[in-house]
Amino acid sequence: MSIFFEIHQNLPREAPGDNASTRKAFSLLTNLPLKPKLLDIGCGPGMQTIELAKLIDGQITAVDTHQPFLDELQRRALAEGVSDNINSVNESMFSLDLAPHSFDILWSEGAIYIMGFETGLKSWQTLLKTGGYLVVSELCWLQPNPPTEVKQFWQTNYPDMKTIDDNLKLIEASGYRQIGHFVLTESSWWNYYTPLKERIEDLRQKYSDDPQANQVLDNEFQEIELYHKYSNWYGYVFYIMQVK
Repeated sequence: MSIFFEIHQNLPREAPGDNASTRKAFSLLTNLPLKPKLLDIGCGPGMQTIELAKLIDGQITAVDTHQPFLDELQRRALAEGVSDNINSVNESMFSLDLAPHSFDILWSEGAIYIMGFETGLKSWQTLLKTGGYLVVSELCWLQPNPPTEVKQFWQTNYPDMKTIDDNLKLIEASGYRQIGHFVLTESSWWNYYTPLKERIEDLRQKYSDDPQANQVLDNEFQEIELYHKYSNWYGYVFYIMQVK
């Protein structure tokens, strides 16, 4: 885990995305209270958290288990002038110690996979007020029958990855009303992968004699190369839904 966090420390994002996609997803939320309460689950260093703080005149609770991410979020929030609107909490998404039905919006970019898409939909629903919104981005297959190379990689790294239609069915079955969904652009991936690739190249020098560290670096680099080759087969999808 130490090499993993060394790879990912101080990166702009911890998953594909961009501020334009965050704003687009938020624009689909209607009839919000004047000061909505928002919970950002698995916030990482908080690029989307800060963007959301600029979009709402309310309070955001940002949750992650890696304290350096939360420290970076607070540093960035202070620099952007929104620190008073963000409360960071070091807590696991598996055991959120938060009052039921206390949030108007639950947000999670690139993190619901940690729990599993269906499990996250069901377990987080109790935190939402009646009519509250859940907004998540999730890795999905965009076409059937992907090439063997990319299929095997994701079967190893995320075996629960589903199609868009499969996830839409889970949303309905979990008691939500579908508001909308859209696929993130390829540029949103390179917002994440370009600085990640630079970090990997730097660490190659540091860990040139460490086979175990290089195995981790190889896996991260392979993911980037596979997206370069097979980006039309899979992508991140924003799902916007509302408690019925």
